[in-house]
Amino acid sequence: MTLMQTTAELLSPRRTTRQIRVGDVPIGGGAPVSVQSMTTTKTADVDGTLAQIYALANAGADIVRCTCNEEAAAEGLAQIVPRSPVPIVADIHFHVEMALAALEAGVHGLRLNPGNLRKESEIKLVAQEAKDRGVPIRIGVNAGSLHPDLYKKYGGATPEALVESARNELAYFDEVGFSDVKISVKASSVALMIAAYRLASETFDHPLHLGVTEAGPPPAGLLKGTAGIGTLLAEGIGDTIRYSLTADPVEEARAGRQLLESLGLRERKGLDLIACPSCGRAQVDVIAVAKSAQEALEDRNLPIQVAVMGCVVNGPGEARSADLGIAAGKQKGHLFIQGKIVRVVPEDRMVEELVAEAERLVAEGVEARLAAADAGAEAEAEADRRALLDSGGADPNAAQVKIDRIRQRVGDEQGSNGDG
Repeated sequence: MTLMQTTAELLSPRRTTRQIRVGDVPIGGGAPVSVQSMTTTKTADVDGTLAQIYALANAGADIVRCTCNEEAAAEGLAQIVPRSPVPIVADIHFHVEMALAALEAGVHGLRLNPGNLRKESEIKLVAQEAKDRGVPIRIGVNAGSLHPDLYKKYGGATPEALVESARNELAYFDEVGFSDVKISVKASSVALMIAAYRLASETFDHPLHLGVTEAGPPPAGLLKGTAGIGTLLAEGIGDTIRYSLTADPVEEARAGRQLLESLGLRERKGLDLIACPSCGRAQVDVIAVAKSAQEALEDRNLPIQVAVMGCVVNGPGEARSADLGIAAGKQKGHLFIQGKIVRVVPEDRMVEELVAEAERLVAEGVEARLAAADAGAEAEAEADRRALLDSGGADPNAAQVKIDRIRQRVGDEQGSNGDG
């Protein structure tokens, strides 16, 4: 029996829930508790958002949420989703057209706040479209934005008010036969949050997403988040978690991962390998290369972050938070350290050279390996990058098709609302 198994068995048994899938990540139903975080970039800034997503994945995030508050953000999502290493959830606030546009963009999940998106017809419309596309929705209840009727009924934000908000939303979903749902009942008060989730766990069999909202900056925010999330996890409640910190979101992902490891709910890892999805510009079989690299590096138990990227056009920049990575292009592998190209190697030696560089990096350190970079490596990589852009164009994932649909959809919804 492993230390992880021994530690986890000392906790209360995990509550049994339905299982949903956000992209390829299972939630609930006995699946490992997953870590989520949220980008702080403008979603329309595609490159900046992707760089942050890769940093979050490196820090332990299994799922990343991005805001979709305007048409430009939805268009950004259409370009981000096919290039993200983890599933993307769109955060929706007041506008139904943004939820529909995010679905057009191909997101893996939606988060709706019942206190903000209130029209029954709009809620059902989003649920129906999500059902048609096989996209799950998180009912994201927040103590600070409940429907006014609930504040009046319960005299404020109470556990009962938060759970009733989720129940009301779920009833709308039920009317269109949509059940691919997870639920959160967050509050900035740790005591209220714990009580609300305990009640939710008795009320629903849907997976629960845990979090203390607006916990503030570290260290106080970390303490509040750990007090709330850790208490519930120890009681067997919770299927996915997010720390909400006033800080670099990488700290959220790192804290979430460390908490799960300390409770024995996730295994500790030495090597942390991420890989981009195999998009339209990928020059190699990313999955096969990543698998070979994972097997070779795990055998050496190297405590580093490694990225395997299908294309040199965006790969080194998107994965610059990784200690080491390799990106394919023009039958070559482009080795990079923290985003800087250090060597260009033959494609059939990518894994071998990656492993060798990883061993040198651990032995000598980042500065020494950057100083040992091959002269001309960056220039050669830039030439390959430009050649790939010339041959494949700037839109290999056909994001423009989605963007055109988003613009049409947003225009139709805005016109419809104007007519009403």
